Amino acid sequence: MSLDAVLARIDETLPQALDRLLELLRIPSISTDPAYAADCARAADWLVRDLQDLGFEAASRPTPGHPMVVGHGSGNGAGGAGRHLLFYGHYDVQPVDPLTLWDRDPFDPQVQDTARGKVIRGRGSADDKGQLMTFLEACRAWKAVHGSLPGKLTIFLEGEEESGSPSLIPFMRENAAELHADIALICDTGLFDDQTPAITTMLRGLLGEELTIHAADKDLHSGSYGGAAINPIRVLSKILAGLHDGSGRIQVPGFYDGVGELPDAIRAQWQSLSFDHAKFLGDVGLSVPAGEQDRTPLEMLWSRPTAEVNGIWGGYTGDGFKTVLPAEAHAKISFRLVGAQDPEAIRVNFRKWVEDQLPADVTVTWKGHGTSPAGVMAIEDPAFEAARLALGEEWGVPAAYIGCGGSIPIAGYFKTELGMDAMLIGFGRDDDQIHSPNEKYDLECFHKGIRSWARVLARLA
Repeated sequence: MSLDAVLARIDETLPQALDRLLELLRIPSISTDPAYAADCARAADWLVRDLQDLGFEAASRPTPGHPMVVGHGSGNGAGGAGRHLLFYGHYDVQPVDPLTLWDRDPFDPQVQDTARGKVIRGRGSADDKGQLMTFLEACRAWKAVHGSLPGKLTIFLEGEEESGSPSLIPFMRENAAELHADIALICDTGLFDDQTPAITTMLRGLLGEELTIHAADKDLHSGSYGGAAINPIRVLSKILAGLHDGSGRIQVPGFYDGVGELPDAIRAQWQSLSFDHAKFLGDVGLSVPAGEQDRTPLEMLWSRPTAEVNGIWGGYTGDGFKTVLPAEAHAKISFRLVGAQDPEAIRVNFRKWVEDQLPADVTVTWKGHGTSPAGVMAIEDPAFEAARLALGEEWGVPAAYIGCGGSIPIAGYFKTELGMDAMLIGFGRDDDQIHSPNEKYDLECFHKGIRSWARVLARLA
């Protein structure tokens, strides 16, 4: 098996790989807008054809929403000796609004020269079409050199990731036997810094709550009722002010159940990373970490849970002034979860904690938003260290095991629905402007991402 020949093939055919990516980027597969349903189907069909060209048995599979793309392939002589790998990505993209902030048509992608090198500019270039194509291009080069795919592979591409994945869990449950593999590979994350590759091994879960505090049956004049009538904004403000203590710990009973401590090896690796928290906060006009005071900033971002008020409103907020006691006050609160925290248990405990603080004449109604558990990957699996070594060989610096402050529910679903761990390897950079105007993906990241997957496949498949 010649890995060097595969890497050389990747280098030689980069222009053709780039042309294929640009073709896929021209399809406006916006999953949140029904007006683009046909384009989402067109993107799925495009990927099916590409997978078939690579030798996969592939099809666009219908769902109540946008199609799933599923492909199966096996290299000659694999004989079950290598690991069965499932690769996941998503072909849908975010809306482009506000269009006026784009420097060019978001679905007319282009390679541009910038002060930091060439970039692929267009919606979906980094999230996630450019990333998923790194894996397919690695498979393409492998087959061109060796005549077959690198082992037993399943490709699973979603078309609703940017719209909440409503069809994902039902599809996974209905096709569990077909989708099961030894380990899942996900390419929807990024590098630790510009030149340090990373494997994300911790993902925070998410719980969203919206509450409305009710008092009088109508808005009241503050001169006539102020002081005598309870103000729901005052009630809500007091409750939210007590969500954290003076050291930053969250006060909901049972909130920290299931929160573990970092393994010593991971803690030591994080401490060795060149994370400048002063710059991290300084870049957004802040200076002092505001979370749990006995934790490092990286712990706060990656391995500790949070409770944040995302919105609060009530009463008159228009121009001028209106002396009113509102009948209602509202807030939206999100909890980022870690370890084995149970989102549903926290929902129950949080609601009871709020309700226990309500004074006479005050009630609360609730609107629950999405939940997803945290994900903690089993890095004792030798596959993780093999992939880490492969990434280090390509990028010239050791790859880091890192956490992720955000939530990527699919990683947890692979564990809960299919019983397998996921390895998150991505090549995005912090300035890719995903979900924003002028999204880009560095050409270096696309090129080295393809080479990285070839190296990972050589070690795993």
